[in-house]
This record gives sequence, structure tokens and C-alpha cells, in this order.
Amino acid sequence: MQLKNATTVVTGGARGIGRAIAERFAAEGSNLALIDLDSPDLQNAAAELAATGVTVRAYAANVTAEEQVNATMSQIAADFGRLNVLVNNAGIVKDGLLLKVKDGKVAERLSLAKWQAVIDVNLTGVFLCGREAAAHMVELGNRGVIINIASVSRHGNAGQTNYSAAKAGVASMAVVWSKELARHGIRAAAIAPGFTRTDILASMRPETLERVVAPVPAGRLGEPAEIAAAAAFIACNEFFNGRCLDLDGGLRI
Repeated sequence: MQLKNATTVVTGGARGIGRAIAERFAAEGSNLALIDLDSPDLQNAAAELAATGVTVRAYAANVTAEEQVNATMSQIAADFGRLNVLVNNAGIVKDGLLLKVKDGKVAERLSLAKWQAVIDVNLTGVFLCGREAAAHMVELGNRGVIINIASVSRHGNAGQTNYSAAKAGVASMAVVWSKELARHGIRAAAIAPGFTRTDILASMRPETLERVVAPVPAGRLGEPAEIAAAAAFIACNEFFNGRCLDLDGGLRI
């Protein structure tokens, strides 16, 4: 796929990995539709990316709300007249052990609220956006690709029952979609980043960050631009389909 003059939708595109992906696709000449919760960050990202010379529109929406997702994807299709790439990047973390045990007694359980919040955004949100983007790709008659952002935690990471389950799910959904949508000229794939330099990790104390980096064979955090480069590779390589690209510096949880 040629990214020049394509339309790329990035969820969670206002900051972090999503913002880096938007920057990379803009550099390749793709027009952008940024979906995020309403915030100054969303408007600032849209304005700064538009300064690169591509068309950029911001859409404030909650990816967990079906009606908002449906309306937003329909508006994007109407505004741009085409929908070529969806990067399902929006996500949250609410970590916690399944059980905290003290002196042989259960002191705390992972709450249903923490479980549901992460599943709603990281799994259901990906499903809703993927479904609607695919529907518009079919109806607009253009080839397309859906890229789900998974995580190295998809293999199972202690303290992340909810996050690990969701990220394993989005990688599996990409496989399913690659099989179902190929007849319509739509590919689907996933990227599983390892520990990446985002605001959350940047705010850690040095000693905590050192413990995070220690098991990574590459000896460092990933950079958002490296995840963005992987997304651009998948979008451009028409033979990449139904696979999850592990981009974790050699880390295996």
C-alpha cells in the first residue's frame, strides 16, 4: 500500500505511541484522522501534524461507546472519502495482582472494576473500531489494513491479568480478521511492543526504571518512533497479514 494520500485513522493518537505513529504516517504523506478523548492534547496534536502539510482532523470519542465509534467512523469516511489504515492504539493500564495474601489470608482481590475498565478500552474498543473501519473500507471499495497494538504482556505478565488478557485478545482478533477480510482486500496484523519510552515509564524513579530495563537483552527501552516504523512497514508490505510483530528488544516474559 502506498501511504501518500491515504487516510490513516489512529486511536489514542494524541500522545505517546499513537502520536509517534501519526507523525510517521504524516511523514509518509498520509492524511490523518486522530481519535482520542477530548483534550487539549488532541487539538494540539492535530494542529502540529497539520503543519507538516497533510490533512489532519481530530475526533473526540470514547472507543468503548458503540454509538460514538459508529458515528465517528462514519464521519471520517464522509470527511475523507476513503479509509485505508486503522491503527488500534488506544489503551489503558490498571495493574494489580489477582490476589494479595497476607499471613495466609486474602487481603485484597483484583477488582471487577479494574478488570472491566481495561477490557472495555483495550479489547472491546479495538473490536468496535476494527469492525466499523472494516465496514467502511468494504463500502468505500478501497483496500485497507487494520493494525492492532498488542503488547509483550500478551504472553502473560504478573500483575496484569486484565491487560495481558486484552492484549492477547487483540493479537488473536488480528488473525481472525486477516482470514475473514482478505476476500475484501483488507489485511489485519498486530504489533506487540515491549517496554517503550512513554510518559508512564518516563515518570518512574530511576531505580524502578532500571529494574524494568534489566531483563531486556537490548539493554534499553524501545522508542515510540520504532513502533511507528513497524506500523508503517506493516501498512506498506502487502504480504504481511495475520501475524503479530514482536518488537520488544528480545524480551520474553
